This record gives sequence, C-alpha cells and structure tokens, in this order.
Amino acid sequence: SNSQGQSPSWTRGHHWGGSERGPRGYSQELPKYITASVFARARAAEVNAMLKAVTKTTGSAHVFGPLPKHMRRRAMSHNVKRLPRRLRAVAKKTLEKTSQQKKEQSKSKSRRARRRHGNLLLEFNRRQRKNMWLETHIWHAKRFHMVKKWGYCLGDRPTYKCYRACFRAMTNHCLLQDLSYYCCVELQGEEDKLLSALSQLTNKETGPTFAAAACLSGRRQGTVYVYKADQFPDQLLGQVLFMWRPKTGASDHRQLWIWAHPSLKQDLLTELQSVCQCSEPINPRAPEAHPAPAPCPTESAAEEKPIGKKRKRADGEGLASVSVKKIIGDGTCPPNKPVSWNSKTTGIVISDLTMEILRYRLIGPLSHCILTDTLRPATDLAGATVSSCFWWPEHCMNDNNMLLHHQQADMFQLFSGVCSTAEIPAGTVLGLTVDDPRLTIPKKRSKVMPDTEQLQGVDAEKVRSLTLQGVPVEYAESSLWDQAVRDNVTQNKISEQVFLHLKMYIWGRDGSGVCCSGSICRVPILLVQQPGKQVGEERASWGTGWDILLPKGWGMAFWVPLIYRGVRVGGLQVGLKHSQNKGTSHFPNDFPDCPAGVQFLKEQETQLTDDYKRRPPAKRPNYIKHGCLAPFCCPWQQLAEEWEIIVSDCGAEQPASVKGGQGSPAGPQGSEEACSGAPSTVEGFAPQPEDLAANSNAETKFKVLRNKKVLRQLSAWCRPISAKGQRARKPAGCPQQQQQLSSQVAASLLAAHCRSLVWTRLSLLKKGRPTLHAMICIPTPGDLQQLCKDQAYCGPLEPRHTDHFKHKVKQLKKGDHKKLHPEKTSQAPDPASAPTLTLGLWPEPLPSVTSHCSRVTLGFVTQGDFSLSTGCGEALGFVSLTGLFHMLSSQPAEKRGLVLVRNAASLQYRFAKLNIEV
Repeated sequence: SNSQGQSPSWTRGHHWGGSERGPRGYSQELPKYITASVFARARAAEVNAMLKAVTKTTGSAHVFGPLPKHMRRRAMSHNVKRLPRRLRAVAKKTLEKTSQQKKEQSKSKSRRARRRHGNLLLEFNRRQRKNMWLETHIWHAKRFHMVKKWGYCLGDRPTYKCYRACFRAMTNHCLLQDLSYYCCVELQGEEDKLLSALSQLTNKETGPTFAAAACLSGRRQGTVYVYKADQFPDQLLGQVLFMWRPKTGASDHRQLWIWAHPSLKQDLLTELQSVCQCSEPINPRAPEAHPAPAPCPTESAAEEKPIGKKRKRADGEGLASVSVKKIIGDGTCPPNKPVSWNSKTTGIVISDLTMEILRYRLIGPLSHCILTDTLRPATDLAGATVSSCFWWPEHCMNDNNMLLHHQQADMFQLFSGVCSTAEIPAGTVLGLTVDDPRLTIPKKRSKVMPDTEQLQGVDAEKVRSLTLQGVPVEYAESSLWDQAVRDNVTQNKISEQVFLHLKMYIWGRDGSGVCCSGSICRVPILLVQQPGKQVGEERASWGTGWDILLPKGWGMAFWVPLIYRGVRVGGLQVGLKHSQNKGTSHFPNDFPDCPAGVQFLKEQETQLTDDYKRRPPAKRPNYIKHGCLAPFCCPWQQLAEEWEIIVSDCGAEQPASVKGGQGSPAGPQGSEEACSGAPSTVEGFAPQPEDLAANSNAETKFKVLRNKKVLRQLSAWCRPISAKGQRARKPAGCPQQQQQLSSQVAASLLAAHCRSLVWTRLSLLKKGRPTLHAMICIPTPGDLQQLCKDQAYCGPLEPRHTDHFKHKVKQLKKGDHKKLHPEKTSQAPDPASAPTLTLGLWPEPLPSVTSHCSRVTLGFVTQGDFSLSTGCGEALGFVSLTGLFHMLSSQPAEKRGLVLVRNAASLQYRFAKLNIEV
C-alpha cells in the first residue's frame, strides 16, 4: 500500500468493502449478457426524463437551454443572428409570440391617471361593495386607523396622540363624532296600534317606554331597553333611541324613528315585523344617485383599445361591474331588496332608513356655540316661483310654514345666550331649516368661544324659559321627516366644484350675493340634545352635547364647516371613553345578555387569544400562575350558578364568613393552601363540579338586573361614597331609607331575580389602574381590620399559583415533533384525543370561578382605566346579585361596599368602593 494507506489495486469510483465476497470485492457480479428490449423497457422512464431535460428551453428567449453557458450572450435576446443557425428559426418564432403577448397585455395606469376624479370614483365604488363607507370615510381614512366592524369601515382612533386633548375637548369645548352608521327604522301607522305593538317589547320597570308623555308628544328623545315579545326580563335585544314626530292637526297617524346599533338592527327589525304583523314587502323604488363626471381621457385613448384586464384586479369582473355613479347611502344593498313592509291588518308600515339619514354628535359644554356659529337659518324667498326644482320656494308659499320657520329660527338664536349645553333639558328636539353651511365657512380654522356681547343682547326671560321648560312641541317639527323633501335635497345638492365657482365669481367670497337666491338648496335638519352623566351625584351633566340629523349626501358639506370651528374629532375608542366617564354601559360591549353582546364578546375573546398566542411564552404573562382562569372573557353563567349553589348550601340566615379571615390578613407569602392553588371560598361551601352540572340542567340563563326600583334599593344599601373616601349625603326622598337590609328582604329579591348581575362602578381608594377583565373580589375581615389600622395599606397579595399544565404542554410539543417525524416513533398519538393546551392559559372546562383564588370572586370588570375627571382609577363591571347580598350582610356598616380589585396579570389586590348609580 502507498502512503495514504490505499491498495495498489485501488481504482477511483469502485465501491470499497461491504461485500459478502470480501473487503475488496463488489456487492454483486455484473451480468454476462443483456437483452436490449428488456433493458430499454426497464429504463424507459429514465430515458424520457433525460430527453425532457435536454429539450426543455429555459430563459427569457426559451432557446438558450440547449446552448452551453460559455456560448450564451445577452445580445441573443434582441438579435436572432447572434444564435447558431440551427436555433434561429425557433428563436424567431418565440420572439414573435412574445411581442404579440406584450401588445395584448394591458399596462397598469400611471398614478396620475389613477388619481383622476372619474377613475378614483370607479375604484371607490368597487371598494364599497363589501363594507359600507360613511360620507366622511375619505376624511377619516387620511387621519384615523380604520377598522371593519358591523359591515362598515369606521375610524377607530386617530393616528396622532390626542387622548388627553379629546378629554379636554369633551370637558371644556367640543368633540365631534360621526354616528351615521347607526341604523334608523321608521314606523308609520295609527298611534294606538303602534303603542299596542311596541308595548310587547318594553317594560315600565326598566324606565320610560315608547308611551312616555314627554317623548310621545315629540318634544323629547327617549331611550328604552327592547326585549323579545313578552319575554321580559329574559331575552334582551338591546338599547335603542326613539323619536316621535309631533302631531299635525287632528290626524291620528303617527311617525316614529328608532335608532339602533348596526349589530342590533336585524334582530330588532325581525321582532318589529312580528309584533306589527308586517310581512308583505313593498316594491323598492329605484336607487337615486348623483351622476359622476366621465373619466378624463388618457394619453392612450386615441390609440387602439388594449385587450385584456387591468392589472391588480383580482375579482375578474373588471370595470364593467363597477357603477359609474357615486354611491350615496347603502352601497351594499341589492337594488331589488325590499326596505319597506306593510300590514293589511294593522295598517303599520315599517321602513329601513339605514344610511338615509346622517347623524353627527357634538360632545362638550360649548356644543351650542359651535352650532350657532356654523348654521344659519334659511332665508325667506318672498318672490319664489313654483317652477323651481328646489323644495324651499314651494315651501315658502305657505304662510303657516314660514311662521313656524321664523319661530324656530328665533328659538335657535336663543342658544347663543346659554352658558352651557347642560342647561337645556335632556332630549330636547328642535327642527330647523338652514342655508348651505359652505357659504359661511371661515378662511382659517379657529376655535369658537362664547361671545359676551351676544350673551348680554339675548332676552334673559326667554333664555330662562328655554332652560326650564325646553322647546315647545310645535318647534320640533321638521321637513326632514318627509321622504320627498329628503330626496329633493339630496338630488339638488350643488357639487363642490360648481359651488366654489359660483361662490368665487357670482355670489362673492363672503356669500353675500346668495342671500335671496333660489339657486341653492336649503337643508332641513333636526337638533337633538344629548344628556350627559345622569346617574350618581359626581360630575353631573358631564359629556352633554347635541346630535345633528341630516339628509344623505350632505355629510361633508356640514363636516368641514364644523371642523373649521375648532372641534376635535373622535372615533370608536373616544366613544367608549365617553361612556366610561359617564358611568353608563356601552353597547354592545357591556350587554352580555343580548345576542349582539354575546357575538361581540366572542369576537373579542378570539382576537385577544390570537394576540396572546402570537407573543413568545417568555414575553407574555402566565395567567395560570397569576390565578386568573379567564383573562380574555368573563364566565358570567358559571359565576351566577356558583353563587346560587353557595347560597343554597350556606343558608340565607347565616352571614358569609370567608375562610382564612379570622386571623391576620394574608400577606405576600399567603397560606400553604393558597400557594398550592387549592380553592378558598365561603367556609365549608365550595361549589363542586357535579353541583354545577346538576344546576346547569335547569336551562336558566343569567340576566342583567335593570329594574329601577330594585337598583335604587341596592344603591341605598351600598351607601356610596366618593373616590376620596368622603361619605356623600343621601339623596333626598329616597324610599330605600324606610327599608333596611335583612335576610327576609334579600331572600325575596333573590327569589324574584335569580342568577342576576348588577351593573356597578368601582372607584379605587389608593393608586392603581384597573384593566379589562379584572376580578372583583370580597375582602376578608382581616383585610378590613388591616385597612383600619393602616390607612396606607393598599391591599393583600395573591400567592403565586402553580402551573400544573406546563409539563403537559411540553409533552404535547414532543408529540407534535414525533408527528412530523413518524419514522422516529412506532405509534403517533391521535390529534383528536389530545387537549388543546396553551402555555399560560387554563384549558376548558374551567374549575370553580369563585373559589379559585384566596379571595372570593364577586364579579368582573368590563371597562377600566385611570379617570382624568376624578384623578383615580375607575372601573365599570358586573357583580353577582347573590354574592352582593352576602357581602353586604357580612361587612360592618362603616365599611359596607368595600371590595378588592385585581388585574388579570397582577397579584396585587387593591381596595375600591362599589357604587350602584341609578
């Protein structure tokens, strides 16, 4: 052998060793002869693959494949003579075919062509076929983060930092919101039949109904909870706004508008059709829209029309399927879909006016100043002719109409003498006809403030009558109720281009030449006063404002002038904070007992869970170790059932005593039982899984308590105090002062309202910021004693729990790894039998909600944040009515209503005061 240890007989390419005949032999002997036919048949697949690889053309010219790399040149793709003669014919055919395909392929238009008005209109109409756009969509899309919800594209929050600025606007000046996505349902018929049908959907225990005297006259807007027919207090549909049209003459025919959230509209419409017996659809009228100007011709218009489809259009329908008219209103509704239904038995007509009427909301104490500066009452046309295409000249021919218009204009001018919007009675409705607000738009954006000269010039006696009695009934009438007037106003709106041309060259820049002109359209509107904070005794009337109802097509004509008056613009998040500061429930977030709320909570849970799973385990909290069973949802049904079991086992005559509360309060170390994750609840009465299974067979779903009388009783028992710990005075004339909390009263209320949840407001006594889905717990007697001894005591700590599912998650990950490599294991586990476990989340089914932690769970938080108005953390949520009675009966009188609040990702409990505001 040589220096490398190889044999002299070693040959490159021969297999070395591994043979049965010896280390130097081959694995098998070569055959002595072969048959050509058999050999070719066995190697047919290999031969075909080789021929295919040799004859396959690659590259842009499709003829360079047979050439070796050293013979390929870039010039061959342009000059066929650069190729060898044997390939020139094939290359010539390929180049001709490629040039023909390039001619047939339509090139995407340039950005300049795409940004032309006509082409933009076609693109915008195409994008509105799935989700409806508000008329202010383009304005919002440039400044807001847009979200797709409830079939609309809505502005969620601004792209710039303005959280505190929006709060200051709602507190001191004015904030603007576009609520045009709210759906309007119109009912027409005799008053008695309408009230008889609507009475099946409401109940007087929840507050004023459709038959309230102030609302029935038409001078006030009302709010009501709507249920399924004769199903109160179960099967809630949601909360709606309603408005009656004032009576005209001695006719008994009435007109009603019901404003509902888009997630509630379909359920409400179905129930209204059932109770009103309106099942016969009315043929829809032809859709009305503005004709859009033709697209400007491009540079290639004179050339031959390109063949093919425009690039980046994946729907395959091209421009032929897009309407050439501007979409005004609901662009997703098919033309043949009925929007009105009538009944031959009751004579009631139901109409769906979705996107037919726009709704803008002004929030703030100076909202009336913005309105008086932006809107101008329509001018009187003395020499009007009936032949005009506008509705206003014909309307001016009637002396009664003009008398009412002048009275409404005088009443509107009285708004300038009011210091704050909160001085006007809640729900006041004022009808008005105004000139085009684009005429008086200022040259520069500035903030409108109250004028002291106007305050002195207004009649003080009339202003006092306005603030005490409100607007008279006859002043609530408006032409906006008439369908014909709304269509006329929408059709005859002057476009922005024509309006600017007339204003610059004919009317004058200040619009003085249009005062008595009949060439512009007057717009009928409705002004509705929106009440602010009406519950509780703190921050009364905070967040009050005005709603403006407009005909469709006039959205931007009113939006831009309002912006130029210095208002802030808010989105969906600002609306949620507005409800939180008022202490009211926000639809559908805080309505877990209605279908719309259930659907919203499911979508929210899915989104939060997906966001949690996208983060790595080291960068997200382990909720099992924090003792949180449901960080992304609130198990209301399980909470109500467990408290019902606890009460039935414990007995109503015995006050609840929390286990571990006789001694010192639990410190950071806690007890051994709590550290191990063992349950701790009302002593001796922990709900067992078999009890929950037996109790769930009753098919009794939880519900939210909305009985005003019972809520006032609970509010008096809780004796609310302010966030700073100062005891507030009791409201005068409270009937709850005559009835004390006792076991008999509690038993009677629980029998009538079993498995009920109570809406509460929580104010933290010390520092802290409650978050979504935080737990509301009952403090032990030791916690209350420690708070009395040490005023700086923030609250106890929850001992850290043990994650018993961590090793199971690792085993499942190993099982998934074995599934990917089945050759490493003999038997793979069944994916259907393996539970879906996520590291840090408790799997289904959940254990006892009330007894899982060291403090008994009473409820959960649905809204929580640091309140800029009170300077402390505040939260809104629901607590179990049964658990609330047990807590109040066990607490001392001077500490009644104190609870503990703990966030899902924290171990720190913090004291809070529980208030029930009615």
